[in-house]
Amino acid sequence: MTDETAPAAAQPATTQARPRKSVLLSLFAGFAVFAYVFDQLTKLWVTSTMVEGERIPVLPPLLHWYYIRNSGAAFSIGENVTWVFTIIMAGVSIAILLQLRKLGSAWWALALGLLLGGALGNLTDRLFREPSFAMGHVVDFIQLPNFAIFNIADSAVVSAVVIICLLTLRGISLDGSRLQKTAEGKDA
Repeated sequence: MTDETAPAAAQPATTQARPRKSVLLSLFAGFAVFAYVFDQLTKLWVTSTMVEGERIPVLPPLLHWYYIRNSGAAFSIGENVTWVFTIIMAGVSIAILLQLRKLGSAWWALALGLLLGGALGNLTDRLFREPSFAMGHVVDFIQLPNFAIFNIADSAVVSAVVIICLLTLRGISLDGSRLQKTAEGKDA
């Protein structure tokens, strides 16, 4: 009996079946669009229903809507170099798109989709909000106690980074393969 005619149970298991590339790209695009649209809709809601500086209790004392415009990064770092963040976000967005040809994991599709959607959400603010093109201030409105004020795009980016860290710690590569450990405990 040749390997071709051997029963399926007798053949060695190679690797788990990986999702098709088109499914992964659809997942990626879906998560990116979801994060971007949700971010932009919430910012539209905030800017049309609140006045800058207004604070509304949602679940006091844990959660408030507090509308501010942030010219810097997290914790208002780099307020005088807004244009740098615009360039960084554009570069990150391009880098994510260039990595898609390697995509082989649904979890990586989720992470990269959230990362792109979040980056584009804040990039849209930087490009098109006041005070000027490529120098716009990001709309932030979610306030937790003793923490920075943030938005949905920021949440998407942080969620993506957490997922990427977990995937990396578990040894799952962008293509969906797992890093193999040798007998001495070193990576193969």
